[in-house]
Amino acid sequence: MSSFITLEGPEGSGKTTQAEQLAEYLRAQGFDVLLSREPGGPSISEQIRHVLTSLDNTAMHPRTEFLLFSASRAQHVHEVIRPHLAEGGLVVCDRFYDASLAYQGYGHGLDLDTLRSITAFATGGLQPDLTLLLDLPVEQGLHRREHDGNWNRLDAYDLEFHHRVRQGYLAMAAAEPERWVELDARQPPDAIQDKIRRIVETRLAQHDPGTHK
Repeated sequence: MSSFITLEGPEGSGKTTQAEQLAEYLRAQGFDVLLSREPGGPSISEQIRHVLTSLDNTAMHPRTEFLLFSASRAQHVHEVIRPHLAEGGLVVCDRFYDASLAYQGYGHGLDLDTLRSITAFATGGLQPDLTLLLDLPVEQGLHRREHDGNWNRLDAYDLEFHHRVRQGYLAMAAAEPERWVELDARQPPDAIQDKIRRIVETRLAQHDPGTHK
């Protein structure tokens, strides 16, 4: 049984920690789990990640930003995600194309239809089966980021940009409720993880009620 699960949310929402814990839990249940992230994954995509996140590149135009994300994503899908799914594995990914729609679309104001067309080309039409939205107020998330030692170029955009990103996430989740599940990221991390596990187990059981393998 293959399944593609993504975690999304504003900066500081705790996606990375939750993704890691979810992957570890699912492996313990007998699933063949690939844990990855965007931008990133294979070597080429990780090199693009460095360009995208470096504070040396503050002059980057939003279109350049989106195309670099898409290039990284195309390699990620081709080299890592699709092969694992094809083998019947389960993929847990810290961000995917919804992040580009939120950041470059809603955040920067680039045309969403254009972004979706390019995204479909980059991914070959691959879509997540389940997307978990970890939502919290922008100010709280940025405060967390300021203190976790990982501040990067995207974090440094102004406050209004981050508000638009959050609203974009909420709009996408509302428009596609069969794929998205919204979680309050202000809760204690253990409580969030417990809810994530229950959601994922329910979805996986619906897809394949007979086995965890």
